[in-house]
Amino acid sequence: MKEDSNEIAVLAAKREKSIVKTSVIGIITNLFLVGFKAFVGLVSNSIAVILDAVNNLSDALSSVVTIIGAKLGAKQPDKKHPLGYGRIEYLSSMIVAALVLYAGITSLVESVKNIIHPQAADYSTVSIVIISVAIAVKLILGMYVKKQGKKVNSGALVASGSDALFDAILSSSVLASAVIFLIFDISLEAYVGVIIAGFIIKAGIEMMIETLNDIIGKREDSDTSKELKRIVCEEESVLGAYDITLFNYGPNKNYGSVHVELPDTMSVSDVDKITRKIQTDVFRKTGIILTGIGVYSFNTSDDEAAKMRNVIRRTVMSHDWALQMHGFYADIDKKNIRFDVVLSFDIDKKTAIKTLYEEACALYPDYEIMIIPDVDVTDL
Repeated sequence: MKEDSNEIAVLAAKREKSIVKTSVIGIITNLFLVGFKAFVGLVSNSIAVILDAVNNLSDALSSVVTIIGAKLGAKQPDKKHPLGYGRIEYLSSMIVAALVLYAGITSLVESVKNIIHPQAADYSTVSIVIISVAIAVKLILGMYVKKQGKKVNSGALVASGSDALFDAILSSSVLASAVIFLIFDISLEAYVGVIIAGFIIKAGIEMMIETLNDIIGKREDSDTSKELKRIVCEEESVLGAYDITLFNYGPNKNYGSVHVELPDTMSVSDVDKITRKIQTDVFRKTGIILTGIGVYSFNTSDDEAAKMRNVIRRTVMSHDWALQMHGFYADIDKKNIRFDVVLSFDIDKKTAIKTLYEEACALYPDYEIMIIPDVDVTDL
């Protein structure tokens, strides 16, 4: 028990260290790119290159936010905040999103001004080389950050890496406009600037919407739910995993709970050993801390109970609004049946339970029926 807790703590510390290290590398690299591109943009009088530098600056700010999130997420909980301070980062994210949005709008205004009152750019061979090197650096950075993000299961790093790869494409458009100018003497600077400004504005809006969704609470993506279920069901004695609930208390500070279906022949000691192992495995592979693992007892030696399960399942699942039935257990001696049903948001909960209760009672009038409604919080 103590060894499991220590292992989770060690894994969490290593994960935080990796996230911070990768983010620092991203910040330093982006700041160098900002300096080079700003210099080239000013010397060559290129609005597109200057805006590309602004875009790299926003990436550096995003990396700063990632570090803040990792640090706050690792801060020890206290009496006032038993689950930590991670959600403070969302306030920082909103500020950064507002800054990115402001930078995008300002960039758009400047680009439009250059379309109305064009100013000729003046590229040199050195400028072209610097822009080309910047694209290569951005590609390498993007692949590195994305790889590290997948390694430590950090959505923030994966997103940052993907963004860096996309920025390399944007920078390529700047390079293309420079080459076109040198070969054909056609200036596309301001128009490329409008495109880049549009992407900066889009990034700011998406960042703001994403942060608001995190604050309000959102449905976890199906891939995460399926991966967690797969890990839990890898345990030999686990017959099923249900009622997966995931909730977030800041960047990389994810908690969850799950119900597992186990044979009714297992001892409390066996159950304790399995649930602790599941907690460690889930954290190691996903970074999610399972705060609770409930247990459903599965009839393993009663053929009559198995028949009853199949009959009730067919009845329940005949309704479109019944998404899943699980946790079924029939006590033949005490004459009681209990099971859970995941209900769609399209049906009133009371109406659904009343309907299912009446149908179950009609099938087994001698039994006491208990039906627990579950909310459709994750993709099944």
